[in-house]
Amino acid sequence: QVQLVESGGGLVQAGGSLRLSCAASGRTFSSYSMGWFRQAPGKEREFVAAIRWSGGSTYYTDSVKGRFTISRADAKNMVYLQMNSLKPEDTAVYYCNAVSTGDHYGMEYWGNGTLVTVSS
Repeated sequence: QVQLVESGGGLVQAGGSLRLSCAASGRTFSSYSMGWFRQAPGKEREFVAAIRWSGGSTYYTDSVKGRFTISRADAKNMVYLQMNSLKPEDTAVYYCNAVSTGDHYGMEYWGNGTLVTVSS
């Protein structure tokens, strides 16, 4: 039922910017926390950023603070990750995530990912 579809990945030079989009569908997300994770080849999946659908509180991992911004567009059920000052270390497949904070607390959904490659 629930689908999360990422887009916006691609190749960018170090220091450049990219905006990822996540289109969420299948239910209302008012009680959900939406987030982004990433996974580089040979490494574990890593938390990047999250935002509460209702209220808009945001959270970031230390390595992206000041460079990345997560946001949402309620009317379009969209979540965005604006990535500035990109570094080669940011190269990874980025995944959109939704987790319930209300009924069915902790239930998670994932998108299939979009590849971000940062060249030096």
